[in-house]
Amino acid sequence: MCARRGLPLIRASRGSAQSAFVTRVALFYAGILGADIRFDNESGIFVASGLRGGFARGGTTLGGVYLTRRNTTRSVLRHEAVHADQWARYGIVFGLLYLREELRHRGPRNRFEIEAGLEDGGYRT
Repeated sequence: MCARRGLPLIRASRGSAQSAFVTRVALFYAGILGADIRFDNESGIFVASGLRGGFARGGTTLGGVYLTRRNTTRSVLRHEAVHADQWARYGIVFGLLYLREELRHRGPRNRFEIEAGLEDGGYRT
């Protein structure tokens, strides 16, 4: 639990109180699912890998936590770090904004995915 406190939590949540709340909830959720949780210094996010489910597509970022089975390439983590930035920018409402955008413009047409970098995210355009 110590690795989830302090500087890594602040970095992962980009200093945003709302993102920090989502990050804590996501770390708890990942722990319940039995994820292997580590902090990636380069991307500045927690990576919760080894999951069998509980995420969409190849992985999902909630706050500053990236949930995935094994999709942890450097380019994907770069992409997911932008999603952590988006959580910090928009706060808790980002989940709803993303969902609305995804319902209107799926996958590579989603403006949040475009901002995060389609190629880094593994999208075929």
